[in-house]
Amino acid sequence: MTTFVTYNGELKSQEELEQHYKPVKVSTWVRLKKHKVFYTMLFPCLVFFLIFSYWPMLGLVLSFREYGFNTGILGGDFVGLKYFEQFFDDPRNWIYIKNTLIISCLKLFVALPFPIILAIMFSEMKNSKLRSTLQSITYLPYFISWVVVVGIMSRLLAPDTGLLNQLIQKFGGDGSTFFMMEESHFFPLVFISYVWKGIGWDSIIYFAAIMAIVPTLYEAASIDGASRLRQIWHVTLPGITSTIIILFILSLGSILSAGFDQIYLMQNPGNANVSETIDTYIVRTGLQGGQFGYATAIGLMQGIAGLVLTIVVNRVTSKKFDSSLW
Repeated sequence: MTTFVTYNGELKSQEELEQHYKPVKVSTWVRLKKHKVFYTMLFPCLVFFLIFSYWPMLGLVLSFREYGFNTGILGGDFVGLKYFEQFFDDPRNWIYIKNTLIISCLKLFVALPFPIILAIMFSEMKNSKLRSTLQSITYLPYFISWVVVVGIMSRLLAPDTGLLNQLIQKFGGDGSTFFMMEESHFFPLVFISYVWKGIGWDSIIYFAAIMAIVPTLYEAASIDGASRLRQIWHVTLPGITSTIIILFILSLGSILSAGFDQIYLMQNPGNANVSETIDTYIVRTGLQGGQFGYATAIGLMQGIAGLVLTIVVNRVTSKKFDSSLW
């Protein structure tokens, strides 16, 4: 069935319009020349990722080759899936996977609401000067190195002399507990320090998403008699749902990477059973033990697991919430 459209007072078929107004094809060189400023700004980013992200991927061949200092990365004997079988045959490795998943779930799922709540609190503040001051205070811990953060924790939680143990002594307790050495305190300390350090920085994107919500939606909800809490629930949260989903999907890529710096610095002989994760195990076996092929194979499995999970969740959120990365 032919569709006719009135254009400039004349009745034309859709086929005639498409033939008469064909889109002009622009060559790649013309586009580059037209947007040369933007591509110039993009060039350093491309170089960075090529050097530090894509070029090192050549080393993944070590997952299937026997590395030798005299043969290099590409010259060793082909060993097939030997390193992968070695990893799954070791019963201790399942403990490392479990520890990694526990810490990752704490960071991805349990810690997720905290920056969102903080961003909502900032958006509800009417005093802009006070809000800017509090935002700056919450951002600052993000720029503190994990070395410094763990050092502060060690001082605060030290037996006898630590602030927490001194408070326990004031209330009649023993005050000699070494919290950093006990397995039962490791996961809570990881979670608390992670939230404290990153909550302000993570709230920036959520705060920006809240500021982009059309104010008339709040006015309409207020006219309908919605309280401030109802407006947050029915306007603010639905307005930033796509942002939450996208950031969550991006975080899923590191589901098997619990954060090396924090865990490695908090690790000690007392909590080794719960603090040994895949990342720390890779460093211990690869760099310290010299098993480069074995460590590379474990890292490859981490990347594949993160990639598959990201693709699956992205497809699910695309169908369920109509929001995805691609």
